[in-house]
Amino acid sequence: MTASDKAQPEQPVVIKRDELPAYCPTESMGLWNSHPRVYIPLEETDTADCPYCGTRFVLAAE
Repeated sequence: MTASDKAQPEQPVVIKRDELPAYCPTESMGLWNSHPRVYIPLEETDTADCPYCGTRFVLAAE
């Protein structure tokens, strides 16, 4: 699978600190692109990508 084969949204998913832990797929993602749930380590960095689908997650600035 190449990077262009991944189904990722145009905009990153913005997560507030009180919504942690972040995980993918989110409830708003369609069933057609689901994969096993994986937790995104936003506690360590402010941005991270899902290893399955490449969706970018960003921790919101407070």
